[in-house]
Amino acid sequence: MNLRGELKPLLLLSGVFLLFYFAPVSGPLVANAFNEALALLQWYAREHVILCLLPALLIAGAIAVFISQAAVMQYLGPRARRSVAYSVASVSGAILAVCSCTVLPLFAGIYKRGAGLGPATAFLYSGPAINVLAVILTARVLGWQLGVARAVGAIVFAVAIGLAMHWLFRKEEDQKSTAALNLPQPETGRPILRTGLFFAVMIALLVFATWGDPGAASGLYASVFRVKWLLTAITAVALAWLLAEWFGIAWRRLALAVAPVILLALLVPGQPLLAFSAGLIGLAIVLGKSPGEGREWLEQSWGLAKQILPLLFAGVLVAGFLLGGVGGRGIIPPEWVASMVGGNSFGANLFASVAGALMYFATLTEVPILQGLLSGGMGQGPALALLLAGPALSLPNMLVIASIMGWNKTAAYSGLVVALSTICGWLYGSFIV
Repeated sequence: MNLRGELKPLLLLSGVFLLFYFAPVSGPLVANAFNEALALLQWYAREHVILCLLPALLIAGAIAVFISQAAVMQYLGPRARRSVAYSVASVSGAILAVCSCTVLPLFAGIYKRGAGLGPATAFLYSGPAINVLAVILTARVLGWQLGVARAVGAIVFAVAIGLAMHWLFRKEEDQKSTAALNLPQPETGRPILRTGLFFAVMIALLVFATWGDPGAASGLYASVFRVKWLLTAITAVALAWLLAEWFGIAWRRLALAVAPVILLALLVPGQPLLAFSAGLIGLAIVLGKSPGEGREWLEQSWGLAKQILPLLFAGVLVAGFLLGGVGGRGIIPPEWVASMVGGNSFGANLFASVAGALMYFATLTEVPILQGLLSGGMGQGPALALLLAGPALSLPNMLVIASIMGWNKTAAYSGLVVALSTICGWLYGSFIV
């Protein structure tokens, strides 16, 4: 028995034992934190799993089946032109209004198909960070200076983080680049325009289904929000047509899957989530009964779901227990957090970045949270630091990233996000505000 090798698991088990042995579980603070953890998980399940995660898992599974590894390597691989790879990856958030957890299946899809570490992590950061609606809401509620700083900082960060990750792990990337030379040329059996339109329709379905309320009575985003379910239905019909005409899914099977959706939409018009759920279940049944690419698509999506969902749920529970998240208090008092982010010291910016990296923010929820913190004395610099770190990272997000690309790369990625957010917030608070 190697005593030195067993020291780490011994210390970990001892720490967990002592935590539960001495924890004041009968106290109101701990009991409330447990309730808050369950409340956050319930809220996450109701608001994000059906509308965000499940469509994202289907898109990720489709990437694994319908996009060849050689094609991914051509545009996002380590040998791809950096100007093209990072341009595509760094502005993806302008299209995908997703949170730090919804982006994970998409990141896993392109990374496992051979995307370079740099472009893949640039996409991982930009997906939730460069959200046009969130930037506009930030400028409207928190001031145009913070809105502009958030937009510019997020785009620059995406490229900087991607380049830094490529440099830190350049030996592995060089090996991947060498291996890419031996890959076959992309298959030409299905025109790339068809594949591109297919993914565009699925992304549009995800975007419309998750379109949030901008909190305004007029404007483009408010107009889209009022008809979001009509647009979702139109894109769903377009997807069904593509599956039948271009991917060989039998029309009779699609009709049987669509019938319950239409029936629920007519009988329960005030509950569009029921019809949407029925559509997802119907699509899964259709794919499972379709030999070839259809069944493989379902299998790839299910494989990602088994890998990602348990870690996400565990992470959401822990985040809720520590920091709260649905208007309640976690084990860490919010007053203590607010007291640590006052002023614009380097420590306040660092604390805001670390706290943002651990907390879970759904799309747009960071703005009202920051509004409350700013009214309680939070500095402008720490506010920007939290805006740059919070939406892109969370404890559930980090657990899943580690399962995809390992703890070393996850630690490097998280450290880069926290460090850059801290520096940018400190500079903003010191020299611009």
